[in-house]
Amino acid sequence: MKQKLLISAVLATLTLTLAACDRPAVVAVPGPAVAVPVPGPTVVVPGPAGPAGAPGSTGAPGMSGSDGAKGEPGKPGDSTTVIVTPAPKQ
Repeated sequence: MKQKLLISAVLATLTLTLAACDRPAVVAVPGPAVAVPVPGPTVVVPGPAGPAGAPGSTGAPGMSGSDGAKGEPGKPGDSTTVIVTPAPKQ
């Protein structure tokens, strides 16, 4: 009975020791991409021009500004010069 207990203890310790010493996982990193040459020269030939697009629609008319206030007609003068100064700021 003592031998079974001793063997179980040794196996449990060995299992825990191996589990604690796991190796780090190895991650495979792919190498850089390599261009594969295509046999023969590559010649680029432009195609014909495409059809013209449809004309755009006319935009909406803009808004008109507000009309200014009209003053009253002035009185005829008597050839006197009048100098008007602005009102003082308050």
